[in-house]
Amino acid sequence: MTLPSLLLVPGAWHRPEHLQLLIDDLPDIDVHTVALTSSGDDPEALGDMYSDAAAIKGAVEAIDGPVVVVAHSYGGVPATQALVETPNVRKIVYLAAFQLDAGDSLLSSVGGDPAPWWEFHRQEGVGDFLTVAGPVDVFYGDVDRSVAEKAAAALGYQSYAATTQKLTAVAWQTIPSTYIICEADEAIPPFAQELFAKRADRTLRLDSSHSPFLSQPSALAQLIRRELSLPAP
Repeated sequence: MTLPSLLLVPGAWHRPEHLQLLIDDLPDIDVHTVALTSSGDDPEALGDMYSDAAAIKGAVEAIDGPVVVVAHSYGGVPATQALVETPNVRKIVYLAAFQLDAGDSLLSSVGGDPAPWWEFHRQEGVGDFLTVAGPVDVFYGDVDRSVAEKAAAALGYQSYAATTQKLTAVAWQTIPSTYIICEADEAIPPFAQELFAKRADRTLRLDSSHSPFLSQPSALAQLIRRELSLPAP
Protein backbone atom coordinates (compact mmCIF):
# COMPACT_ATOMS: atom_id res chain seq x y z
CA MET A 1 0.00 0.00 0.00
CA THR A 2 1.32 3.42 -0.93
CA LEU A 3 0.99 5.79 2.01
CA PRO A 4 0.08 9.47 1.65
CA SER A 5 2.77 12.11 1.80
CA LEU A 6 3.27 13.91 5.09
CA LEU A 7 3.48 17.66 5.67
CA LEU A 8 4.86 18.75 9.07
CA VAL A 9 3.89 22.21 10.33
CA PRO A 10 6.00 23.53 13.25
CA GLY A 11 4.66 25.64 16.08
CA ALA A 12 5.41 29.20 17.09
CA TRP A 13 9.09 30.16 17.40
CA HIS A 14 10.08 26.84 15.81
CA ARG A 15 11.60 25.93 12.46
CA PRO A 16 11.45 22.81 10.28
CA GLU A 17 14.91 21.89 11.60
CA HIS A 18 13.39 21.22 15.03
CA LEU A 19 11.50 18.31 13.46
CA GLN A 20 14.53 16.50 12.03
CA LEU A 21 14.66 13.67 14.60
CA LEU A 22 11.05 12.81 13.76
CA ILE A 23 11.79 12.95 10.04
CA ASP A 24 14.74 10.61 10.57
CA ASP A 25 12.32 8.08 12.07
CA LEU A 26 10.15 8.15 8.93
CA PRO A 27 12.71 7.21 6.26
CA ASP A 28 10.20 5.43 4.04
CA ILE A 29 7.64 8.29 4.08
CA ASP A 30 7.56 11.21 1.67
CA VAL A 31 7.96 13.94 4.30
CA HIS A 32 7.67 17.67 3.63
CA THR A 33 7.96 20.63 5.99
CA VAL A 34 6.95 24.28 5.82
CA ALA A 35 8.59 27.28 7.45
CA LEU A 36 6.04 29.61 8.99
CA THR A 37 6.33 33.29 8.15
CA SER A 38 5.38 34.44 11.65
CA SER A 39 8.61 33.03 13.12
CA GLY A 40 12.14 34.05 12.23
CA ASP A 41 15.34 35.86 13.08
CA ASP A 42 14.35 39.32 11.80
CA PRO A 43 11.44 41.03 13.60
CA GLU A 44 10.94 43.34 10.62
CA ALA A 45 10.33 40.38 8.32
CA LEU A 46 7.80 38.48 10.44
CA GLY A 47 4.53 37.57 8.77
CA ASP A 48 1.23 36.79 10.47
CA MET A 49 -1.29 33.98 10.82
CA TYR A 50 -2.84 34.59 7.42
CA SER A 51 0.50 34.54 5.62
CA ASP A 52 1.34 31.35 7.54
CA ALA A 53 -1.90 29.86 6.19
CA ALA A 54 -0.91 30.87 2.68
CA ALA A 55 2.48 29.18 3.13
CA ILE A 56 0.84 25.97 4.34
CA LYS A 57 -1.65 25.96 1.48
CA GLY A 58 1.18 26.50 -1.00
CA ALA A 59 3.16 23.64 0.51
CA VAL A 60 0.16 21.30 0.21
CA GLU A 61 -0.52 22.33 -3.37
CA ALA A 62 3.10 21.57 -4.29
CA ILE A 63 2.68 17.94 -3.19
CA ASP A 64 1.56 15.56 -5.92
CA GLY A 65 -1.04 13.21 -4.49
CA PRO A 66 -2.75 12.68 -1.13
CA VAL A 67 -1.22 14.22 1.98
CA VAL A 68 -1.71 14.10 5.74
CA VAL A 69 -0.86 17.32 7.59
CA VAL A 70 0.59 17.17 11.12
CA ALA A 71 0.43 20.56 12.83
CA HIS A 72 2.13 21.27 16.14
CA SER A 73 0.96 23.79 18.73
CA TYR A 74 0.29 27.24 17.15
CA GLY A 75 0.71 25.57 13.76
CA GLY A 76 -2.78 24.17 14.21
CA VAL A 77 -4.25 27.66 13.82
CA PRO A 78 -2.96 28.51 10.31
CA ALA A 79 -3.38 24.86 9.25
CA THR A 80 -7.06 25.06 10.15
CA GLN A 81 -7.33 28.30 8.18
CA ALA A 82 -5.38 27.03 5.19
CA LEU A 83 -6.75 23.61 4.39
CA VAL A 84 -10.42 24.25 3.63
CA GLU A 85 -10.00 24.09 -0.14
CA THR A 86 -7.19 21.56 -0.48
CA PRO A 87 -8.72 18.44 -2.01
CA ASN A 88 -5.56 16.32 -1.66
CA VAL A 89 -5.49 16.62 2.17
CA ARG A 90 -6.79 13.37 3.63
CA LYS A 91 -6.40 14.13 7.34
CA ILE A 92 -5.16 16.74 9.81
CA VAL A 93 -3.28 15.55 12.90
CA TYR A 94 -3.21 18.16 15.68
CA LEU A 95 -0.15 17.55 17.87
CA ALA A 96 -0.66 19.37 21.19
CA ALA A 97 -2.15 22.00 18.92
CA PHE A 98 -4.82 24.67 18.85
CA GLN A 99 -7.81 23.08 17.11
CA LEU A 100 -9.99 26.19 17.00
CA ASP A 101 -13.34 27.23 15.54
CA ALA A 102 -14.36 30.14 13.32
CA GLY A 103 -13.93 33.48 15.04
CA ASP A 104 -11.33 32.11 17.48
CA SER A 105 -7.74 33.25 17.75
CA LEU A 106 -4.98 31.55 19.68
CA LEU A 107 -5.19 34.26 22.33
CA SER A 108 -8.98 34.26 22.61
CA SER A 109 -8.97 30.47 22.99
CA VAL A 110 -7.00 30.78 26.25
CA GLY A 111 -9.18 33.53 27.68
CA GLY A 112 -7.31 36.48 26.20
CA ASP A 113 -4.40 36.36 28.65
CA PRO A 114 -0.87 35.90 27.29
CA ALA A 115 1.05 32.98 28.72
CA PRO A 116 3.28 34.00 31.65
CA TRP A 117 6.34 32.78 29.75
CA TRP A 118 5.73 35.06 26.75
CA GLU A 119 8.30 37.87 26.66
CA PHE A 120 7.09 40.95 24.80
CA HIS A 121 9.34 43.14 22.68
CA ARG A 122 8.46 46.25 20.72
CA GLN A 123 10.38 47.81 17.86
CA GLU A 124 9.42 51.06 16.14
CA GLY A 125 7.78 50.36 12.82
CA VAL A 126 7.46 46.66 13.65
CA GLY A 127 5.10 46.38 16.59
CA ASP A 128 5.07 43.64 19.20
CA PHE A 129 6.89 40.35 18.87
CA LEU A 130 7.61 37.56 21.30
CA THR A 131 10.38 35.42 22.74
CA VAL A 132 10.10 32.66 25.36
CA ALA A 133 11.24 32.80 28.98
CA GLY A 134 12.74 29.45 29.99
CA PRO A 135 12.08 27.51 26.79
CA VAL A 136 13.90 24.39 27.99
CA ASP A 137 11.40 24.02 30.84
CA VAL A 138 8.35 25.18 28.86
CA PHE A 139 8.85 23.19 25.67
CA TYR A 140 11.41 20.46 26.36
CA GLY A 141 10.87 19.13 29.88
CA ASP A 142 11.58 15.50 28.99
CA VAL A 143 14.13 16.14 26.24
CA ASP A 144 17.80 15.24 26.69
CA ARG A 145 19.42 18.37 28.12
CA SER A 146 21.94 18.90 25.33
CA VAL A 147 19.25 18.40 22.67
CA ALA A 148 16.90 20.75 24.51
CA GLU A 149 19.50 23.49 24.81
CA LYS A 150 20.34 23.22 21.12
CA ALA A 151 16.64 23.40 20.24
CA ALA A 152 16.14 26.43 22.48
CA ALA A 153 19.08 28.23 20.88
CA ALA A 154 17.50 27.71 17.44
CA LEU A 155 14.17 29.35 18.34
CA GLY A 156 13.26 32.50 16.46
CA TYR A 157 11.12 35.52 17.25
CA GLN A 158 7.36 35.14 16.97
CA SER A 159 4.80 37.63 15.66
CA TYR A 160 2.37 38.70 18.36
CA ALA A 161 -0.24 39.64 15.75
CA ALA A 162 -0.40 36.01 14.65
CA THR A 163 -1.75 35.05 18.08
CA THR A 164 -4.61 37.57 17.87
CA GLN A 165 -5.90 37.00 14.33
CA LYS A 166 -9.21 35.16 14.02
CA LEU A 167 -9.99 32.10 11.96
CA THR A 168 -12.29 32.75 9.01
CA ALA A 169 -12.20 29.15 7.73
CA VAL A 170 -12.27 25.81 9.59
CA ALA A 171 -10.77 22.84 7.77
CA TRP A 172 -11.50 20.19 10.41
CA GLN A 173 -15.22 20.61 9.79
CA THR A 174 -14.81 18.91 6.42
CA ILE A 175 -11.46 17.05 6.73
CA PRO A 176 -11.05 14.15 9.21
CA SER A 177 -8.83 15.00 12.15
CA THR A 178 -6.91 13.26 14.93
CA TYR A 179 -5.69 14.96 18.10
CA ILE A 180 -2.55 13.83 19.95
CA ILE A 181 -2.60 14.97 23.59
CA CYS A 182 0.79 15.43 25.25
CA GLU A 183 0.07 14.55 28.86
CA ALA A 184 3.16 16.14 30.47
CA ASP A 185 2.90 19.40 28.52
CA GLU A 186 3.99 22.61 30.29
CA ALA A 187 3.15 24.91 27.36
CA ILE A 188 -0.47 23.94 26.62
CA PRO A 189 -2.04 22.37 29.72
CA PRO A 190 -3.43 18.90 29.05
CA PHE A 191 -6.91 20.01 30.22
CA ALA A 192 -6.94 22.57 27.39
CA GLN A 193 -5.81 19.94 24.92
CA GLU A 194 -8.68 17.73 26.08
CA LEU A 195 -11.11 20.50 25.15
CA PHE A 196 -9.53 21.03 21.73
CA ALA A 197 -9.56 17.27 21.14
CA LYS A 198 -13.35 17.15 21.42
CA ARG A 199 -13.42 18.62 17.92
CA ALA A 200 -11.35 15.77 16.48
CA ASP A 201 -12.58 12.44 15.17
CA ARG A 202 -9.93 10.49 17.11
CA THR A 203 -7.84 11.19 20.19
CA LEU A 204 -4.43 9.67 20.91
CA ARG A 205 -2.08 10.27 23.84
CA LEU A 206 1.62 10.48 24.54
CA ASP A 207 3.18 10.76 28.00
CA SER A 208 5.46 13.52 26.82
CA SER A 209 6.29 17.20 27.07
CA HIS A 210 5.19 19.72 24.46
CA SER A 211 7.83 18.46 22.02
CA PRO A 212 7.66 14.69 21.48
CA PHE A 213 9.38 15.16 18.11
CA LEU A 214 12.52 15.71 20.23
CA SER A 215 11.85 13.60 23.32
CA GLN A 216 10.04 10.61 21.80
CA PRO A 217 10.51 10.81 18.02
CA SER A 218 10.16 7.05 17.49
CA ALA A 219 6.92 6.82 19.49
CA LEU A 220 5.51 9.83 17.68
CA ALA A 221 6.59 8.43 14.32
CA GLN A 222 4.74 5.21 15.13
CA LEU A 223 1.52 7.14 15.84
CA ILE A 224 1.88 9.17 12.66
CA ARG A 225 2.62 6.10 10.55
CA ARG A 226 -0.60 4.54 11.83
CA GLU A 227 -2.54 7.68 10.97
CA LEU A 228 -1.13 7.56 7.44
CA SER A 229 -2.26 3.97 7.01
CA LEU A 230 -5.75 4.28 8.51
CA PRO A 231 -8.69 4.99 6.20
CA ALA A 232 -10.55 8.23 6.82
CA PRO A 233 -13.29 7.94 9.49
